[in-house]
Amino acid sequence: MKDIVPIRDEAAYEEAIAEVRRLWGAQPDTREGNRLDVLLVLVDDYENRNHAIEPPDPIEAIQIRMDAMGLGRADLGKMLEVSSGRLSEILNRRRRLTIEMMRVLASALKLSESCLLKPYDIVPPPRDLHARRPVRKQRTDKVAA
Repeated sequence: MKDIVPIRDEAAYEEAIAEVRRLWGAQPDTREGNRLDVLLVLVDDYENRNHAIEPPDPIEAIQIRMDAMGLGRADLGKMLEVSSGRLSEILNRRRRLTIEMMRVLASALKLSESCLLKPYDIVPPPRDLHARRPVRKQRTDKVAA
């Protein structure tokens, strides 16, 4: 049995993972159980430093939780007390969540406030090509022949 040492590279990480698998299920407060506990702390620390997974942005988090809870858009709209159009704007990143919406979502969907407060990009509205086209003036003077 090798000594437990800090995990500083991928090779040491792979060795630690293999040892964790070997020790998995060891009884607590035994030599193997204590070794497993220490290895799990070291592996967790290495993974957080080298293999960190970014948490989802607020809209992704809402959609993930909706799927997990079997909720549809209509359910979310009722929860937030918004129309389907407003909800569509929010989920399509055209409008931001309000603080009150974040409070409701944190409570109802069990999402952390820090996740809901995370900044996210808003998609610019589609450009209406007809609205910006200059109006053509009709010629009122007649050209003499």
